[in-house]
Amino acid sequence: MKLRIVPPRTGITWVRSGIFVFRRQPLAMAALFFMTMAAMSLASVLPLVGPALALMLLPSATLAMMVASAEAMQGRFPTPAVLLVAFRTGRERLRHMLQLGALYAVGFLGVIAISALFDGGLFAQVYLGGAPLTQETVENSDFQLAMWVAMVLYLPLSLLFWHAPGLVHWHGVPPVKSLFFSIVACLRNFGAFLVYGLGWLVVFAIGGVLVSLLSGVLAMVGLLPPGNAPATMGGIMVGLAMVMATMMFSSIVFTFRDCFEPPEQPGTKAADDAATPPLPSDAPD
Repeated sequence: MKLRIVPPRTGITWVRSGIFVFRRQPLAMAALFFMTMAAMSLASVLPLVGPALALMLLPSATLAMMVASAEAMQGRFPTPAVLLVAFRTGRERLRHMLQLGALYAVGFLGVIAISALFDGGLFAQVYLGGAPLTQETVENSDFQLAMWVAMVLYLPLSLLFWHAPGLVHWHGVPPVKSLFFSIVACLRNFGAFLVYGLGWLVVFAIGGVLVSLLSGVLAMVGLLPPGNAPATMGGIMVGLAMVMATMMFSSIVFTFRDCFEPPEQPGTKAADDAATPPLPSDAPD
């Protein structure tokens, strides 16, 4: 395995590639993303272990979207079977993916625990669904401080796990080493990831502006009843956010492909042959 260093402009290519692959298979990609989120939501409602179990599923869900994007870029229709790709590649890699999920759960809960030191756990309760988000809570200075602390601490955690599922699955790298290689790749390609992050911020901002404009136009022509306007526009905003989140998750495989040389030998054949990163020529120019 060899690390690649890419120019900062590659970040824009990653954003465009995520949008492009979604346009190839919009229904399939959106459905797969929804199913991964639904599975994590269902797991979270289990008593005691639910939230931790949901967190443990995130690396596997990320890998599923990476594989789905790879299949779509190769002209194949990604089926729900990709959701189980992390569990179909042999005992060793299954064990590694479970360990990776456990490490992520511990890291995330650690971030939440540290944030509780600043507001007595209010942000943690709201985030984990144990308390409602009210206007008074939002305006609480301690709550705001805890939220910012959690956001700052989550950034290095996300970099640690950004490439880790792909490294475990395609390169057979053990979990702890995959975290090290992941954050090194992100830091060595800091310029590209900075542009990538800013690019998605622009995409989400444009989405918000479009929803606002749509709300104004519908209200002007009388198609948006005043009493139902907040609920209607809230539904549209949630739907658009899901679509944009799907695009972003669809782009992760392109960051992985460009940051690491492909493995010299293919992975285990228990997974589908399509579960390989798409070739560079598959990405839009």
